[in-house]
Amino acid sequence: MSLFSEQSARPNMSTAQSASPITPPAQTIVESPARAGAFLGYGTKISGKLHFEGSVRVDGDLDGEIDSKEITIGESAVVTAQIRADSIVLCGKVKGEINATQRIEIRATAKITGNITAPKLIIQEGAIFEGRCSTRNDSDGDHKVPRLLVPEVVTEPDWRELGGRW
Repeated sequence: MSLFSEQSARPNMSTAQSASPITPPAQTIVESPARAGAFLGYGTKISGKLHFEGSVRVDGDLDGEIDSKEITIGESAVVTAQIRADSIVLCGKVKGEINATQRIEIRATAKITGNITAPKLIIQEGAIFEGRCSTRNDSDGDHKVPRLLVPEVVTEPDWRELGGRW
């Protein structure tokens, strides 16, 4: 067989067809509560403001702002952004302000640096979170605390009504 034979010039079609797609190293696919309507895959790098009407999954690098109905930050993602959504699932590295109107779930593989606000917060064992957390709902605007009104002067009949003993 010669160095420049006709046989070696042709590509081996059996190996070309069976080649597997490039996948991120040591990544486990983590399912989010909802199917993603939009997907920013591994190797994608985006900078700017992003708005999605439905759900989105980010597995690439994002720098800026993102808002959507449901957001999943995948295990391979590196995000430096303000994140706003109804529901947020965090599995990758995130730095920034994170606000949800319903819930935030921080999975075991996540590394979060920044402040988070949501009425419901779930943090799995093994997750890393550095920042402040508020479980109030900012969508109400002013956060009002109900107050008990007590008269300044309490008479004996008022005191007895309140359950006191004179």
